Amino acid sequence: MLLKVKDLSVSRGGRMLLSGVNFGLAAGEVLLLKGPNGLGKTSLLRTLAGLQPSAEGEIILQNDTAIYAGHADGLKAGLSVIENLSFWADIFTESKRLDEVLTKFDLMAVQHRLAVRLSAGQKRRLGLARLFLSNRPLWLLDEPTVSLDEVSRNAFYKALVSHCATGGGALIVSHTPIDFEGSSKSIDLSHYVAKDFLTIEAAAFL
Repeated sequence: MLLKVKDLSVSRGGRMLLSGVNFGLAAGEVLLLKGPNGLGKTSLLRTLAGLQPSAEGEIILQNDTAIYAGHADGLKAGLSVIENLSFWADIFTESKRLDEVLTKFDLMAVQHRLAVRLSAGQKRRLGLARLFLSNRPLWLLDEPTVSLDEVSRNAFYKALVSHCATGGGALIVSHTPIDFEGSSKSIDLSHYVAKDFLTIEAAAFL
């Protein structure tokens, strides 16, 4: 099991969003987190990534096994594509895979272009490319296919299949369908909305 969540509660700005969340993710699986905007999906991912504390509950996850890719692409605008990748490769000691990653994400032709000069889709592909340099089995992905065209989405799906086939797994928030040819399941976080959050939301309409 890559990840186990037990009775987890998640808050944002001191406001409880989700309560009593329970699920597990095994190697080779993709789990899609579903629910309307503002429910707490991103906050849940950030909690699992260790970027914010949980309110209650338990997260069973080995150290240095997860990597998070959020709405921001995590790029240094003043560096080129290859320099950005080299930065991450140095962190994860994976420089030998740079050419493979450039090819996989169709970035070879723009490898010397500054990140600030990339299109939205190219920036997204570059942001996702660091996942493959991390060698971490658990991917925590927030809207990974935003700004990607059909060709790039298909390339990402193939990479996801390859990742899971080698013992990896992914937890994904996405409002667009994920065309994943593998072992995937979904969880509707609407079932875990905190009672206080429901009360506050209802009052906003009165």
